[in-house]
Amino acid sequence: MSDAVLSTRTALVTGASSGIGWETARLLAGHGATVLVHARTAAEAGDAVERLVAAGVRRDQLVELAADFTHLAEIAVLAGTVVKHYPALDLLVNNAAVMAPERCTLTDDGNEISLQVNFLAAHLLAKLLRAPLSAAGDARIVNVSSSLHRTASMNWSDPHRVKKYSRLAAYAQSQLALTMDTCDMAPAGSGITAVSLNPGQCDTALLPLYGRVGAPAAEGAAAVVKLCLPDTALINGEYYDGGDLAPTAAIAQEERSQRRLAKLADQLVAQA
Repeated sequence: MSDAVLSTRTALVTGASSGIGWETARLLAGHGATVLVHARTAAEAGDAVERLVAAGVRRDQLVELAADFTHLAEIAVLAGTVVKHYPALDLLVNNAAVMAPERCTLTDDGNEISLQVNFLAAHLLAKLLRAPLSAAGDARIVNVSSSLHRTASMNWSDPHRVKKYSRLAAYAQSQLALTMDTCDMAPAGSGITAVSLNPGQCDTALLPLYGRVGAPAAEGAAAVVKLCLPDTALINGEYYDGGDLAPTAAIAQEERSQRRLAKLADQLVAQA
């Protein structure tokens, strides 16, 4: 695949060292994009790039970026690097995600780990990268969410679920928050379109949360990349399933809840 439809565009893909993120980077590069390949460590980013080159991607299309999303300060540094070197950013794919641990685990920033990695990192990146995204003119933010967001509820009084923890409830809440926050990432007049999607049940590190059998990660990535292509019309703030418009959890569309979540998220990332 090499249709060069994205040859003038730059994309940041978070969590691109494996699974859907790595396949998304590969497919975007196949469409001609310059891809900023994010991984948790420099070694993981370098390894991901080497595997992409081995898969046929030109090395000059790839840029290695490292940041551990369990540290808000590293997310801020990552964003600063992107802003410095890429005054216009066309695509932000918020794909990085972790499975919530068996026991409630807080980051050094005081946030439940899956809430921070799966949601707060994306919220913070969208804020800190607003200038280069707006400068691109028709930038897109694609949040890789999950169908499990429909089973979730926001624990407003205890968002880190310290008092009553369930790994599935914590993970599902992180995906609901990501889906609900999508509108806030692309305010009116910003020139940005933001959407969330369920890429389908794929054979990735998160598969145990869903079941035993999953489709190849490349299939999930194809759904992600479809929403990145300029000839795919998107509706800002909406949710897609496998690349097609789909209904979301009712709370995700409630403006009052969206505002409440944005305020909470801003408070939780304030120290970054």
